Order: sequence, then C-alpha cells, then structure tokens
Amino acid sequence: MYSLPSWTGRTDGAAPEHLRWHQVVEQYEPGGAPASCVFVGFASDEGVRRNSGRPGAAAGPDALRRALSPMALATPIRAFDAGTVAVTDERLEDGQRRLGITVTAVLDAGGFPVVLGGGHEVAYGTYLGLAESAWRTPGTTIGILNLDAHFDLRLDPVPSSGTPFRQILEADGDVRYAVLGISQPSNTALLFDTAARFGGRYLLDDDCDPTSAHRFVDDFLADVDRVYLTIDLDVLPAAVAPGVSAPAAYGVPLATIQSVCDRVTASGKLAVVDVAELNPGLDIDNRTARTAARLIHRIVTGHVPPAPRTPAIDSPM
Repeated sequence: MYSLPSWTGRTDGAAPEHLRWHQVVEQYEPGGAPASCVFVGFASDEGVRRNSGRPGAAAGPDALRRALSPMALATPIRAFDAGTVAVTDERLEDGQRRLGITVTAVLDAGGFPVVLGGGHEVAYGTYLGLAESAWRTPGTTIGILNLDAHFDLRLDPVPSSGTPFRQILEADGDVRYAVLGISQPSNTALLFDTAARFGGRYLLDDDCDPTSAHRFVDDFLADVDRVYLTIDLDVLPAAVAPGVSAPAAYGVPLATIQSVCDRVTASGKLAVVDVAELNPGLDIDNRTARTAARLIHRIVTGHVPPAPRTPAIDSPM
C-alpha cells in the first residue's frame, strides 16, 4: 500500500551546518516522536482525467521529494516520510479515504502533515484526515485557504479534481472557504455564483498585490480556528510553473504567494498543507518542482504549531 521513496542528494558533512533535507528525513513509524513534518504522497491522475485535464500529476509526489532533497536547512529539524498512497484502477474515492486515515493518524500523534499531490482531488482526502482528527471538537471551524486559479466547485456526476471543495462544503457546515488567485476567464459565472452561495471568499489574480493579499489572508485567519492550506501550482504564472495541467496565462507572482505562505505558517493556526497539480512530464528544467519545493521548505521551517485546543469551562451560575 505504501512505499518509502529514497531521499538523495549532495552530502557536505553530517554536522548541523551541513544538513540538507535528504539527511534528516526518516521513515515514519506510527506512534513515534512528534516531528516538524510528516510527508505523505498522493499519486493520482484520476481526478484530473475525470476533469478532462492533462494527466501526469501522479508522478508529482516523487518529483517534489527529489526537488526538496538537496535543499539546505538553516537549522536541524525532525522530518519523516509516511510513503505514498497510490490511486490505481480508477479507485479515486478509496485512495482519498486511505489518505484521510494517514493524515488523521499524523495529526493525532502531534505531527504536521505535508501532503504531496497528485491532482487537486487530493484536497478531499486531506480534508477527511483533518475532519476526523481528535482535536476537532464540536464548533471548531476549519478554514480552507486555497491558492488557486480555479474555484474547484464544479457540480459533476462523479468527483474529480474540479469538485473537491464543493464536496467538502456540502458535507460540513463548519468549514469556511477562501481562494486567492482566481482567474476570471477560467471560471464561469455559475462558479462565481456557487462560491457566493457557499459563503466563499475570493481574491482575483488581478487584485493580488501584496497589500491586498495580506489583508485578505489576515481577515480569513481571524475567522477560523484551524487552517488547511492547499496550493494548486497553477496559481503561479506559467513562466514560473509550466509543469501543471492548466498553466496560468496571468497568475499571481511567486513573491506574493511565498509571502502568503509565510504569513499562514507563522499564524499558529496551520494544521495541514498540501501541494497539487505538479505534472513533471510537462515541466521545464524542473522549474515547477523546484518552486513548489521552495514553498514547502519555507512552510515547514517557518511553521508555528497550533496550540492544543482546550474545552470551554462553563461559568458558575
């Protein structure tokens, strides 16, 4: 079911000042010590195929590992790899369920899951893991912040990479949804109406200057208890991220996306993150993979873990 990939790269020495990612990642064992992060792969093309996109994202998890492996660490961290959930024989829903079980186990053990997709159908599996984790007490509000050119709120006869957030919002009234980087030409009027009906917030790619993006994110963070950050790499300009199913004609500058990620991970509310839609077969000089790896690197090394949620104590009468 799972296979642990090898993390390899240049080795300059074993002292803390020499460390790179491939030197600190260990095999994940359930019940082990809490970690700075636990990587979980989700190798799936099925959602993209169902959404009439260009397949190839199933190779994304290992490409992300390869791109992250040689990156240097400023300080030592504890990192683990729980392997990859592979979607085979069109069994997408089963794969999402298995991903959810793994994410829940990591969260309940005090870890920080970093999910490597895969098409954006990964989002429903990541959500299942967060929704079923032990910390989620009644009334806890999950905030999903999606960095994406698309709403992914389609009403399709079968789930796909275009439906995950509609599935989530229809199932869970305690979820708040926001999208930064929406491309108007890439989303029909019906999708904008659907977002409004579910109370979704969005910021158009045209309006994603740093000041507006930071205000949008800060306002959203203030309204939720825990955050699930999901990064669809097609939010970035095609020159920066060519290796995706649907490259952006405009996109949000990398500097803005990076600063948004920095803000979210430092908030003390980020519980889980995933990265979606890397298609190595369409990439140029590993440009997209390296960009995504840099974002993951910053998110993990800058992460402030959420404080444990304590139940409310009734006031005496």
